[in-house]
Amino acid sequence: MKNRGLTVLLVGILLFSVAVSGCIGGETTSTPQYEGKIALVYDVGGRGDLSFNDMAYLGASKAAKDFNLELKEVQSNSESDYLPNLRSLAQKGDYDLIIAVGFMMVDAVKQVAEEFPDQKFAIVDGYIPDKPNVVSIIFKENEGSALIGALAGLIAANDGKDKVGAVLGVEIPPLYKFEGGYMFGVAWAEDYYKQKTGKDVDIKVLYTYTGAFNDPAKGKTAAQAQLGQGAWVIYQIAGATGLGVFDAVYEYLQSQGKDMGPPFAVGVDSAQDWIKPGVIIASMMKRVDVGVYKAVESVVKGTWKGGVMELGLKEDGVGVSSIDDVKEMFNSLPEDAKEQKLKELGLNSEDELFAKLEETRNQVPDWIWQAVSELEEKIKSGEIKVPMATTKDQIEAIRNAETWQEMEELAKEWESS
Repeated sequence: MKNRGLTVLLVGILLFSVAVSGCIGGETTSTPQYEGKIALVYDVGGRGDLSFNDMAYLGASKAAKDFNLELKEVQSNSESDYLPNLRSLAQKGDYDLIIAVGFMMVDAVKQVAEEFPDQKFAIVDGYIPDKPNVVSIIFKENEGSALIGALAGLIAANDGKDKVGAVLGVEIPPLYKFEGGYMFGVAWAEDYYKQKTGKDVDIKVLYTYTGAFNDPAKGKTAAQAQLGQGAWVIYQIAGATGLGVFDAVYEYLQSQGKDMGPPFAVGVDSAQDWIKPGVIIASMMKRVDVGVYKAVESVVKGTWKGGVMELGLKEDGVGVSSIDDVKEMFNSLPEDAKEQKLKELGLNSEDELFAKLEETRNQVPDWIWQAVSELEEKIKSGEIKVPMATTKDQIEAIRNAETWQEMEELAKEWESS
C-alpha cells in the first residue's frame, strides 16, 4: 500500500510521544524534568477538526513548550464523558491548570470546580464568572463575524446576487454571537454598497443549524441546499461539520467547470483557507490558541485570577485571516502531513499553495477588502457597535431588524441593561 510507510512512521511517532509523556511504561532516565503539568479536555469532535479543538491544542502546546510543562490531552467521545474526564484529572491533584474546551462543558466545570476549590480551571467559550478557581475564556465572535458578513455581502452585491448563507453546528448561545454578527455585517454591506454605487440591494441570509459539530455529511447537505437556493458565500460555523461545507462548494464549482469561486466558502476558528484553495475566500479566526496560552501564562507567572477573559478585535482575539495567518497554520502541521496535503491538492510545493490562495483572494476586488478593513477600524475604535446575541430572544431581534443601525441600537440597549 502507498501509505504504509507513512502509517508506520506516524504510529512510531505517536508511541514515542506517549512514552515520553509518561503515559506508558515506567520511569526512565530520558523522561524530561518538567516544571509543572497542564491538562486539556477536548470537546466532542476532538483533535483533527482543523478548527476549535486544534486551535486549543496549538495554544496549550506552545505554552507547554515555552514554560517547560507536561501537557496531558483527554478526548471526550460524548457529553457523558465531560464530568468523569474533568473529575479524574482534578482528583490527581497534579495539574497546575485544567482546560475544558467548549461551552458544552459549563455544567461539568461548575460541578468539579466546586468539588475541588483548590484546583484551577479554564473553560473556553463557557461563562462561569463567579468562581475564583475558574477563568472563562470568551470571544467577541460577533465582531469577527461582522467582518465576514461585510465581506460576504459585498461579494454577493458586486456579483448581482441576493443571498448568502451560514451553516452552523448545535444551536447554543456562542453560535448566536456568530450568527448575529454575520447578519449585522451583511446589513452593513447593503448600506455601504448603496453609498458607493447608488444601487439598492437586499441580501437575504440563509442559516441552517445542523445540530452537530462533528458530522461533515450534515454540513455538506446543508450547504448544498443553500447553494441550490442561490447562496453566493457560505460561512461555516460548525467545527468539523463545516468541513462538509467546503466539499459542497468545491463540488458545485466543479459542476460549473470552475476550480475557483465564486461562490465561496468561509472558514472558522483557524485559518482554514489552505484546506480548499480556490474555494475558501477567508476564515474568521477565533484565537482560541491565544486565550489558552494567556490562561496558562497567568498561572506560570503568578498573575492568575478567576473571572472572565474576553477577547475581541482590539485584543486580536478574532479577525479575518490573512495569507500570513494561513502560512502559520499550515506550517504548524507535521512535515509528512503537509506533504500529504499538497499531494491531495495536486500541488508541488507550499509556494504553489500560497500562490493559489493569493489568486483566490484576487477574485475579490480590492475595494471590498478595503471596506472590510474600514469596518474593522470603526469597530475597534468604538465608532460602530456590533450586537452580541446570547439568548434566543436577542438573536430573534437581530433577525427581525431591517438595518445595521437598528441592530446597533439593540447592542446599545443590551449594554445598558
